[in-house]
Amino acid sequence: MAGLAAHSFLPLTDPGSSAFALILGMLAHAVGWPFPIGGAQAIARALSEHLQALGGKVETDVSVMTLRQLPESRLVLFDVTPRQLLKILGNLLPSGYRRNLERFKYGPGIFKIDYALDGPIPWLDPDCEKAGTVHLGGTFREIAQAEHQVSRGRHAEHPFLLLSQPTVVDSTRAPLNRHVAWVYGHVPNGSSWDMTKAFEKQICRFAPDFKDRILASHITSAAELESINPNLIGGSITGGANNLWQLIARPILSSAPYRTPLKGVYLCSSSTPPGGGVHGMCGFHAANAALRDLQRNISR
Repeated sequence: MAGLAAHSFLPLTDPGSSAFALILGMLAHAVGWPFPIGGAQAIARALSEHLQALGGKVETDVSVMTLRQLPESRLVLFDVTPRQLLKILGNLLPSGYRRNLERFKYGPGIFKIDYALDGPIPWLDPDCEKAGTVHLGGTFREIAQAEHQVSRGRHAEHPFLLLSQPTVVDSTRAPLNRHVAWVYGHVPNGSSWDMTKAFEKQICRFAPDFKDRILASHITSAAELESINPNLIGGSITGGANNLWQLIARPILSSAPYRTPLKGVYLCSSSTPPGGGVHGMCGFHAANAALRDLQRNISR
């Protein structure tokens, strides 16, 4: 339960953290936590191919700095955080809306390590060998303490870790008899601290011979994550802090938070309800809001 609640990136004493535990726990029992065969890129590729089959076009390696760069259209949906939206739209937005976006808060970042392994992780508990996702933190008290430290801007000495070993269920991701794994833990927003030693010490509590399996590894700090993807503000992967207020007002308090004050311009990122996660519901709800407005305008 502590591991599930820690997905909120909140101290476990904060209101709302238990909601994440309940939702993720129910999903695990109902449908599991599935892996896309071939890696997460397979999801993006499938969506892209479907869009193109419908006549859409995908352009990459383009930085949109102003609204004027975009082709004329009736609807524009921005899959960015409020910070990027402010940079792109700037003074086109009313001052009150701009102030609301400027007040939007971003949660802790993550430090991540990717591993190439010469075999499966040698867990002390054999049940862990069958799990695609493993929460590492020890006792409930230890996990709560780690998340409390991060919420106070400190690096946890004994961090809570989320470890994924996808080759347990998807052998396509590594050569024969080889495995891959990745692990991340929460760190203060914008941290450039190398947490490798603390992470591997925590992993070795539960798999003492883990280091003997490592063929190669690659680390990414919270600060580096933002340089790779500007949407990951300070290395935050949730699109914004998950405190109780921002679960309700995301990014503003509105019955239609996807709609911006500019006609035909919408926000569809994880900075809108229901927040971060590989579910696509932010875009789904934003697209429906945009289409309803378009149909309403046409009928007039």
